[in-house]
Amino acid sequence: MAVVEQEVPRPGWSQRLAPKREPLAGAFFWLSAFYLVYCARPEDWIPGLKYIPLAKISAIFALLGLLMSAGKAKRKFRDLPREAIYFFGIICLLFVSALLSTVWRGGAFFGTLDFSKALIAWVLTFLVITSFARLRRIIFIQSASVAVITVVSIVKGRSHPRLDGVIGGIYSNPNDLAFAVVLSLPFCLAFLLSARSLPRKAAWMAAILAMCAALFMTASRAGFIELMVTGIVCLWVFGVKGKRMYLIAAAALVVLVVGVPAGGRLKDRFFAISAKNVDSGLEESAHDSYEQRQLLMIESLKGIAHYPWGIGLGNFVIMSGMWREVHVSYLQIAVEGGIASFVLYLLFFARGFANLKQLRRMPSYDPEIDLFAGALYASLIGFVVGAFFAPEAYQLFPYFAVAYTSVLLAIARERQQSNKSQPDLLTRSEPRPRAQSRAGELTTVRGGPRQYSRTFDAPLRNQR
Repeated sequence: MAVVEQEVPRPGWSQRLAPKREPLAGAFFWLSAFYLVYCARPEDWIPGLKYIPLAKISAIFALLGLLMSAGKAKRKFRDLPREAIYFFGIICLLFVSALLSTVWRGGAFFGTLDFSKALIAWVLTFLVITSFARLRRIIFIQSASVAVITVVSIVKGRSHPRLDGVIGGIYSNPNDLAFAVVLSLPFCLAFLLSARSLPRKAAWMAAILAMCAALFMTASRAGFIELMVTGIVCLWVFGVKGKRMYLIAAAALVVLVVGVPAGGRLKDRFFAISAKNVDSGLEESAHDSYEQRQLLMIESLKGIAHYPWGIGLGNFVIMSGMWREVHVSYLQIAVEGGIASFVLYLLFFARGFANLKQLRRMPSYDPEIDLFAGALYASLIGFVVGAFFAPEAYQLFPYFAVAYTSVLLAIARERQQSNKSQPDLLTRSEPRPRAQSRAGELTTVRGGPRQYSRTFDAPLRNQR
């Protein structure tokens, strides 16, 4: 038996050491910058940055990144899921309601124009984030940013009742701050569970405690209800189903350490719902707020009946005469965007749950992907319930969560297709198939992708 070894030349050192540039790195950088500016709002708490229009700069470059990614990304515009079409329909209908508004057309138009940047970020997120590492980085930016915001709010907000107005933008209102905290808590818990080093675990644990403390300091009733729902879902997904029963004890400890000392004002606001329990100015204000919200809900239903096409984004505060938003996101989008926008709004978030359901049915299993899928499920459940008690129809965090589900499902599908397209490579210990060569010899191929050997067995030629 003659044995001839042939080795495929390996790539040179220059080829092996050359860094592999990720596709659309520039577009992903500006997308990350947009998420950082929107979630962290550095211009509100870092001196000197308030004079730089960071939000506009990042939005413009995100738009340029979207234009540059056209035709270069692995995913094309035709690959956009149905939820992207629903989101686009919501934006278009908001523009229509602004042009047909009888309240304030200019304000509604420019408000919708500002909100439309969410669609740009959404589409760019789906096209550019083609790996789980990138998705994890974006979720990290959101989670870490909200954690930093809560710490800054606690430090700077000692003289601000309910942390009102400590940070501007989406965090200026205590209810909005509490809403952002609850939507990001499941991601912080996922990072805590996936962290391997003790310092990282300690950092995420400290972030979760600070976020819970800030939520109780806001005394937001809607935020507390959302926290209870999200917490129960997290304990079920991560604790019971994930076989981490210690999380239940940890949650009880957090309630004792954070909730009891900082929850006094929140308790008073809940008791103030009944007029019999009003004994102070704060409780009287909370009771008046409860009655006012009931009137706003009635006014919003009247507005939907009279203007089924909508009155324009942000115009309900003017139409109601109370200069307050209706504290139900579903009524908010219905009265300002119209009944059609309300239907697309429901379909859009239903797609988020549908994406996670399809992801669970896929045969491939990745523990880390499964961990963040559970966090997304808890975050979306918390939003769906919390939207009944807060005016958060135009906050971008819920739209980002649906984008994460779309990207996660697309990544899982692409992995599955890649596994199916690759030929089955046999291990070195398994016998190799024998095929007839041109010279009538039997050939056996062995080896891996970088190196292989051939054994030529020619018994007739070797006979004397």
